[in-house]
Amino acid sequence: MIKQNLKAKLTHTESNNSCFESEIRCQGFSQIPLNGFCPGQKIQPETPAIDQIFPKTTQHNNHRLLGHADTPKTTPHKRIAVLFSGGPAAGGHNVICGIANQLGENHTLLGVQQGPKGLLAGDLIPVTPSMLKTMANTGGFDCLGTDRTKIKTQSQIEQVRSVVSTQCLNGIIIVGGDDSNTNAALLAEALYDLDCSVIGVPKTIDGDLQIGSDLPISFGFDTATKIYAELVGNILQDTRSSLKYWHFVRLMGRSASHVTLEVALQTKPALTLISEAIAEQKQTLADVIEQVANTVESRAKNNCYHGVVLIPEGLIEHIHEFNALLTALDNQNGRDGLDSRNQALYNRLPPAIQDQLTHDRDSHGNVQVSMIQTEAIIIDGVAKLLHERGVSFASQTHFFGYEGRCGAPTMFDAWYCLNLGRIAAQLAINGHTGYMAAICDFESGGKALGIPLTALLHTEERNGSQHVVIAKAKVALDSPAYQYLMERQPHWAKTDCFSSPGPRQLWGPTAYQVPMSVALNQNYSSYCLPTTITQ
Repeated sequence: MIKQNLKAKLTHTESNNSCFESEIRCQGFSQIPLNGFCPGQKIQPETPAIDQIFPKTTQHNNHRLLGHADTPKTTPHKRIAVLFSGGPAAGGHNVICGIANQLGENHTLLGVQQGPKGLLAGDLIPVTPSMLKTMANTGGFDCLGTDRTKIKTQSQIEQVRSVVSTQCLNGIIIVGGDDSNTNAALLAEALYDLDCSVIGVPKTIDGDLQIGSDLPISFGFDTATKIYAELVGNILQDTRSSLKYWHFVRLMGRSASHVTLEVALQTKPALTLISEAIAEQKQTLADVIEQVANTVESRAKNNCYHGVVLIPEGLIEHIHEFNALLTALDNQNGRDGLDSRNQALYNRLPPAIQDQLTHDRDSHGNVQVSMIQTEAIIIDGVAKLLHERGVSFASQTHFFGYEGRCGAPTMFDAWYCLNLGRIAAQLAINGHTGYMAAICDFESGGKALGIPLTALLHTEERNGSQHVVIAKAKVALDSPAYQYLMERQPHWAKTDCFSSPGPRQLWGPTAYQVPMSVALNQNYSSYCLPTTITQ
């Protein structure tokens, strides 16, 4: 029979009241200096036509960064709405806590339920102190919900204008990735005459929303990569224990390989494939298979028949001839009509992959690249090649994706998001619009910035037509982080010298780590935050 006091304690942990969750809600973080903003350096847009497309916000911000000003500015009462847009990322709840903290009792904070879809419907609720207490330092976007609706038609814009007028909104803060912040730029222009500020907050676990030293990384990336690194570290430890498997791990990141690069730096596996390098070198599928097979064979000669290969989710799109095949399949809406070269490549693929390419389509009728098991394609080719060479080879596969999106934020992400929220709120309070909240110089405790969204926009082709968007930041092959990987990878390939970083920590000496790729690319002297970030 269960003792009543134990039963009561266990029951108390229901509804997000585990010992861990209860404890992290009590953690406080330091606030970077923030009174107001003053104009700084000008950022010239890549596309000159941006000034004509966004005349109002361009005149408002003149493409200038906003830096912290010491003199506070008194403002009247404002009503600010916040919404999540796109997939969740750890730290989002702390953004809301930061906004509420900065608004204080002089202003009103409203939450938009279910993201852009909720904004169109006018589905707004007050953000209460009890909500803030419950959400502090916890993962997910569940306090408000999110969705992927893009507000782009004139009809949708008129709906938003109606909501702004009905709700007497003075500002909208959009928490999202590159597409969501592109949407924020469009709304800033559309709502300019209503005196409603629109501010973006940089969110994406993929890490492909970066702007040099002004925005070293988006929030959520640190938590996701630490979760993935723990799992990869566990697998690496297993390989040296069982001594018989090669594990192929596919990680999040369709357009860019930042997640894979960061996890590699943390865990030191035998081989890491980076999509941007494969595209730059115009490598074929045969080239990739040869590279993997050579690594496996080299270790086998040293009587080592195990290892880990990291693969970015979007690798297949960056392999030279696969790009042409995917385009042809999209255009033909199937395999009928493929030319001889594409048909030959298609025929070499495992049957399960052929089925994915021809039958699994998204809502636009395109191949769902993120669902393709790239690791299975590579393993199939490697196994055949190694069989010809007489090399023993056994494999296991893994895909880590959703596991990293909604975990409790790391110390870095929790601190980062709280202060991003404060900056976004202050930008809106001061009447700035068309800006993204940002923090630079993590090593010295952080500095507040407002980045003009119009300066980040350019035109690119998507789905056969030109669109104004914020470009996704790719892994730069001349970046210190990538160069360090290339310098160390030959050594990691020879023998087991991996690291198992363990679970993310919220207390103790490892709790203050920033992403290693960020520390390298920003030329920091350490990859740890100042311990003064906690209260």
